[in-house]
Amino acid sequence: MLAISKQELQINEEIRDKEVLVIDADGTKLGVISAKEAQKIAYDKDLDLVKIAPQATPPVCRIMDYGKYCFEQTKREKEAKKNQKVVSIKEIRMFSTIDKHDFETKVNQAVKFLQSGDKLKVSVRFRKRAIAHPQLGEELLERFKEAVLSVGSVEKPAKMEGRSIVMFVSPKATK
Repeated sequence: MLAISKQELQINEEIRDKEVLVIDADGTKLGVISAKEAQKIAYDKDLDLVKIAPQATPPVCRIMDYGKYCFEQTKREKEAKKNQKVVSIKEIRMFSTIDKHDFETKVNQAVKFLQSGDKLKVSVRFRKRAIAHPQLGEELLERFKEAVLSVGSVEKPAKMEGRSIVMFVSPKATK
């Protein structure tokens, strides 16, 4: 129907223009007539006169049930909100000295997160003097990237932030 917010709509007596282009409730053009006459036509049909295109010359008004229109608009907004997919960011933390089995467990968890549609923040923390060897963390993230390549793709590559290296992975689009 129409996609106009309620704030910018003028109805019935709020319309101050002398002449308006009127569209009937069934979509037929009634032509350019005075606003008073258009209001009278709308009242005779027990409907409202709503200005839908104020920037046009002359302004376009439509005869419709304004209450029903507002109800349908809120219903449509609720439906659109209900169908939205909320993407959350899950974090997986590892240390640069992670064991093989622990690494596999983290990869399996990451695959579950990516398959459910969540984004991942993968971080490798460095303890104590391990910070002197950041290449170990980069190699670990590279192995992680290869392990989740089937279900995810790197959104932001590995980047050093303080005592950790962070990489963002997003799920692959399924068709």
